[in-house]
Amino acid sequence: MSKEQPYRLIISGGGTGGHIFPAIAIANAFRERYPDAQILFVGAKGRMEMTRVPEAGYKIMGLWISGLQRKLTFSNLLFPVKLVVSYVRAAMIIKRYQPHVVVGTGGYASGPIMMAATRFGIPALIQEQNSFAGLANKQVAEKASKVCVAYEGMEKYFPKDKLVLTGNPVRKDIIAVAQKREKGRTHFGFESNRKTLLVIGGSLGARTINESLLAGIEKLIDAQVQVIWQTGKGYYEAYRAQLTKYDMRRLRVHDFVKEMDLAYAAADVVISRSGALAVSELCIAGKPTILVPSPNVAEDHQTKNAMALVEKDAALLVADKDARENLVDEALKLLFDEQLALKLGVNIKKLARPNATEDIVNEIEKIIKPAKV
Repeated sequence: MSKEQPYRLIISGGGTGGHIFPAIAIANAFRERYPDAQILFVGAKGRMEMTRVPEAGYKIMGLWISGLQRKLTFSNLLFPVKLVVSYVRAAMIIKRYQPHVVVGTGGYASGPIMMAATRFGIPALIQEQNSFAGLANKQVAEKASKVCVAYEGMEKYFPKDKLVLTGNPVRKDIIAVAQKREKGRTHFGFESNRKTLLVIGGSLGARTINESLLAGIEKLIDAQVQVIWQTGKGYYEAYRAQLTKYDMRRLRVHDFVKEMDLAYAAADVVISRSGALAVSELCIAGKPTILVPSPNVAEDHQTKNAMALVEKDAALLVADKDARENLVDEALKLLFDEQLALKLGVNIKKLARPNATEDIVNEIEKIIKPAKV
């Protein structure tokens, strides 16, 4: 293998943390193997990847692209124009950058850049997090070199001969959370001997989870439970204002938790949506978990993700429609039922795929090494 030129990768994925953080994890793992690699991200202008990717130390270029709304809007009328403009821009990026491979993890920008790559004969690798394949990934699967998936049975969406079951890539710091418990408690200013609840509704927040927690916040305070609460940026100011009347000594409210490894480490129990990345991280963290599947996703795939754990006694499930009434009560029961918490923690850890990121990078290597021989 020649070392004359560094590898050049384009990675595209965004819109939500479920697409962004796997993309960053792949980039970090590839750069560990090849420190001189040139890695460029492509995202959608105005979306969270335009902030999160530079924070992770990578350059990103934005496309003028967005998704289709469920109702007729002006944005929907602009969608064909955006798609054409974004494809032209993506083609220009491909021609100028000349990557050895393009990696797509889903999201609005992933479609145009992956289509442009395959159009110009650039090898492409898809990383699909969910049990229900995203539109952008399905569109380019026929021309992709490999499709890395986290669930079995994905041949209904992708060519069977291109599938590789790897699991979902997660941030490397989450793999070692068991050794960070005291560091996590200290980071959030918590006492080491009190029960701690971590509440995460996804990178953008979850209205139902936020409303449920607010409805039961006095119960948590009365039980002297410490709470780390990620509300999501769009909800933060409103909820923070409503909490000022309470004793904030044991409440840590954030729009977004950057030190998620420390949050997992500090927690005794986690409340979470059941997006694919969240489930993968929770399995690796090995934390007793209550899942609240979002009902607003394609094919109800979050319920399917959750049931894959529930059926193995690896998590509890509270339906979205029941959360406002039951979620905090269920969290309190689990926090103080150490036997059940231990069982859930042990069982969820068995489902982890801690080598997923390395396995995906192995597949990238198989694609690009022949190109440099």
